[in-house]
This record gives sequence, C-alpha cells and structure tokens, in this order.
Amino acid sequence: MKVVTTKTLIIGAGPAGLAAAMELSRAGEDFLVVEKQDTVGGLARTYTFVEDDGSVFHTDNGPHRFFSKNRYLYDFIEDLIDEQWIVVDRQTRQLIDGKFYDYPVNPAQALRNLGPARSVRILVDYVRAKITYGLLRRPLTTFDDYVVANFGRTLGEFNMINYTEKIWGIPARTIHPDWAGQRIKGLSLTSLVREALGRTFRRRGAAAGGTPKSLVDRFYYPELGTGLIYDTIVERIRARGHEVLLSTEPLVVRHDGSRVTEVVLQTPDGPVLVRPENLVESVPLQDFVRLLEPEAPQAVRTANDRLTYRSQVYLFLTLDKPSVTTDQWIYFPSRETPIARVSEMRNFSARLSPEGKTSLFIEFFCTEGDELWETDEDALLELTLSHFEGLGLLERHEVRRHHLLRQRNVYPVYDLDYTGRLEVVKGWLDSLTNLHYIGRPGRFRYNNQDHSLEMGILTAKSIVEGRRYDIEKVGSESEYFEAGNLHAKEAGRATSAGAGRGV
Repeated sequence: MKVVTTKTLIIGAGPAGLAAAMELSRAGEDFLVVEKQDTVGGLARTYTFVEDDGSVFHTDNGPHRFFSKNRYLYDFIEDLIDEQWIVVDRQTRQLIDGKFYDYPVNPAQALRNLGPARSVRILVDYVRAKITYGLLRRPLTTFDDYVVANFGRTLGEFNMINYTEKIWGIPARTIHPDWAGQRIKGLSLTSLVREALGRTFRRRGAAAGGTPKSLVDRFYYPELGTGLIYDTIVERIRARGHEVLLSTEPLVVRHDGSRVTEVVLQTPDGPVLVRPENLVESVPLQDFVRLLEPEAPQAVRTANDRLTYRSQVYLFLTLDKPSVTTDQWIYFPSRETPIARVSEMRNFSARLSPEGKTSLFIEFFCTEGDELWETDEDALLELTLSHFEGLGLLERHEVRRHHLLRQRNVYPVYDLDYTGRLEVVKGWLDSLTNLHYIGRPGRFRYNNQDHSLEMGILTAKSIVEGRRYDIEKVGSESEYFEAGNLHAKEAGRATSAGAGRGV
C-alpha cells in the first residue's frame, strides 16, 4: 500500500474543506485534499448537462445565494472570481392554497389573497399567542411553540409549520426550538408588517437598519453557478502544486485515543495510507464516527446512531421555452404536494441556460430509503408534471430532458433530543486534538454557505497559528440566518449588473 505523509489531510471538497485549503495554500502550508464525488463543491456544487443538440445547461444543487456580515468573505470570493460575481435582484414567492404570495411580503397582495375572514383570524390568534406566551409566560419548548408565539396559530400553520414538517418529516411539536432560533430568529408578525410598510412607503426594504436579515432583496451570485467558486479554488491550489484527489473516500480513520494517526483512503488507483499531522474533515458526522479505529466508546456510538438526517431527491428539467416565471425560486409549503421548492436557474444568471431556453430544478424532501427516495425518474416526472400543468407553469411537450439526482444527509434533524446526543459525540471527538470536523455535515449543524466558508478559514488559521479558533460560534448570531449586506462599493453596481446580464 502506498504511504503518504502530509501536514494536513482535508477530507471533503465542499465549501468548508476548500476554504480551509485555500487559506492553507496562501500560507504556504503542506496539505492534501480528497473528495468522494467526481466533482467539488459539496452541497454547493454546480452540475453541467450537455444535451444531444449541443445545448448546455447548468444548475446548482438547489438555490444558492451569498450574503454575509463578514467582509473578509466577500473579499475572499472576489479574489477568486472577481467580475464573474454579479448582483441579482431577488424575487421569491410561495404558492399557498393555489395563490402566489410575494416574499418579502407585499401587504396589499397578502390581504387580497387572504381575504378579510382569514386576516381577522390571523390577528386574533396573534393576540391570543401574545397573551399565552407573553403575559402568561408559557415556555417555548418546541418549534411549534416558537412559531405560534411569534405569529399565532393561523399564520404559523399557513406557511411555516407545514413547510418545516415537510422538510423534517416529523411533527413541529417534536422539532427542537433551535431550528426556529436559526431560521426565523428576529421575525414575527409585527416585524413582517413593519418591513412591508417600510417597503411600501419608504422604499427602503431590507436595507433599513435593524430589519431581519431574511428580508434582503439583493444577493451575490457567480455567473456560471455557485460551483464556480469551488472549481476556481481547485484550479488555484493545483497551480501551486497541491493535490486534489476526486473519487476518493476514507475507509478507516485510526487514532491512539488522543490524536488521529492514519487514514486509509480508497482512490481510483487503489488504497493509500496517509499519515497526517492534522485531519480536517466534513464527512457527515454519523458516517465519520463509524470510520474510527478503534471504535468510539459504546455511549458515543449509541448517541451517534440516534442522530438522523433528511435527504433530498431532485428532478432537473430542461425546457424549450424562454421563461417559466421571473422568480429565482418558489416554495410549496402545502402538505398536499410533495414538491418542496423549485428554482428557475436562468433567473439567477442568464448564462445558466442557452438563449431562448430555461430550466427548473425541483426539490423533494425525503428520508434515504423511503418511497420518495426510491421513486424512479419517469414516475417523478409524471408527479411533477401533474402539478405544474395544473398550475399553468408548463406543458409536457416543452420538456426537453429530465435528470434525476439524489443527495444523502442534506439536513441534520433537530429533534427534541438531538442536543444531548450531539454533546456526547462532539465531547468525545474533541479529545482527538488534531481533528477538525467542520461544515454542515461535519458538525451536524444546519448552516449557510458563508458559515461553512468561515469555518474552513478559521480552521486553517488554527493550523497555521497553532491555536484553536472557536468555530462553534460561527453562525450563532441571535438573528435569522438569511442575512447580509452588499458591499458598500457595490451599491451603485447592483441594478446594472442584474439588468445587464438578464437576471
């Protein structure tokens, strides 16, 4: 077996792993990157499909947009792709009870769609919730509690509780309130109304100071898809002499109880034994613990086995029509449709589809091995078309090609007991002093692209400087995750960048 020594082995070429690699490369450090897939980018990869007539379509692994309060991250990406990073005017909608609702909220539209009876019910339930959770101080012990306390039962079930249950596949009353703290912190009925009025009368929108981050209405996006960031990192680090091995995965991770000592990799050319001084990995936490030799203690293995993930199935449709909507993505909160979210990629960047053609990336939440996960491509297409034709979005003769994709371990499940289990697993892993487990999969923590990048950057600094940065604090700000500000220098460029490229 071939033996390799390196200062740092990085397992996983997603945002976190490649950000670490880029920073280590800049510092002149020795490292090796390996990736199980044949492409890089992880959950932020971009797929390319070349069809029989030569038409080329690109799609991300779901909708991605960049926003952050960390200026260093903007500089990090601009250094990589510069003018290929454009500013896009956001348009997002939700389809609820057969009607489209703008997001951020358009108050006139919302009131018209809701009607007076439901609007009154929303207000009454909100007052009732403020009494129950405010004056009477009922504790917030579940996601359901959190949503009802901030929006009332009627509005909460209208588009938050039902969509969240679709994501996780479990009732909202069994979901930990941490999920609310990450996804809707700072949002409430009053904040939504305040923001909507600000947009209507002051035209300030999400740029107004103190508004929740979820209401941003412009975002950054790479012209050729989010994967452009990670493809460029690989080009840069390879140009500096570093190896990035694709279609390569760990088989065994050996340790002596205090340090990782060896990692056995399966490469296309056979097994390789790597002896690293540091191991940086973003393998799904549950999978990583099972690679360890000797095994983790029984209590750790038991806690690890009880952590669960949700997976996704995707259907990518290429279409013989110039446009379906003007939205970047549309949510489908209703439990009546298995479709969760649809992205029209040309509305992120016109360069993702050929001229005169468009595409849809359609997402379904599932659990690995369940009925939806096992559904074949033709059946999933029929399921999709039965909904979309009824909505008037497209006709089946407009579909050029359809492509089925599956992705394991997309969402760590925040059930009511996950924190205790996670503390047991992480407490033991932290005893391996040269191990850095990062990213959404590696930390069993839902986060955004910018948080994964920041984890990777801080991990590289930890290795270079010989001291640990606390990556647990990354993304822990007590406000909604979907936040961020455009560069000050980009303020005047935003409109022209989007309009000039047809996005």
